[in-house]
Amino acid sequence: MQNTKLRALLVISPEKYRDEELNHTKQALERNGVEVMVASTRTGSLEGMLGHVENVDKSLADVAGENYDAVVVVGGSGAPGRLWDNARLREILRRHHAMGKVVAGICLGCVAVAKAGLLRGIEATVYKSPESIKVLREHGAIYKNCPVVVSGFVITGAGPAAAREFGLAIVKVLNKSV
Repeated sequence: MQNTKLRALLVISPEKYRDEELNHTKQALERNGVEVMVASTRTGSLEGMLGHVENVDKSLADVAGENYDAVVVVGGSGAPGRLWDNARLREILRRHHAMGKVVAGICLGCVAVAKAGLLRGIEATVYKSPESIKVLREHGAIYKNCPVVVSGFVITGAGPAAAREFGLAIVKVLNKSV
C-alpha cells in the first residue's frame, strides 16, 4: 500500500466479541499499512469469546466526530445486545457511508450495518442464523450465502471462518479508494 496514512476504526462489543474477527481483520489491515483504532461502547480491557483481551482506549463517544477511511463492526455473541441498536454507532456508520468511506461488518456485526440502513438494496452476507438473516432482509439487504460480499464500499463477512478473507477484502477496497 502506497498511502500509509489510511485509518480504520474497528468496533467491538465490550464483551464476547469474536476474537478471530477482530484479530485477523486487524492483522490484514496493519500488514498493509493501515493504522487501526479499536473502540467499543466502553473503554478498558475487553474480553472476547475465546479469551483474547483487547485494551480499548476510546469509546464510541470519543470517536464520534473523527473520520476514518473504514469503519468495521466486529461480530460475536455480545453484538446483538451492545451494538445492534447503538445510536452512536449508527450515526458513525451513516456518516462514513455518506462520505464514501468503507463500511464493513462481519458475523453479527453485519446486523448493526443493516440497522443503520446501509444494506438496503445491496447484496450482503451475515452469520448464518435464522434471526440474523431475517433482520438483514427486513432492512432491505439481498442476502447471499457466501463468506464475503463486496458491494461497492460496503463489505460484509459471514463469520469467523471468513475473517482472513474479510480483512483482505477491506484492504483491496481501501486500495481502490485512494
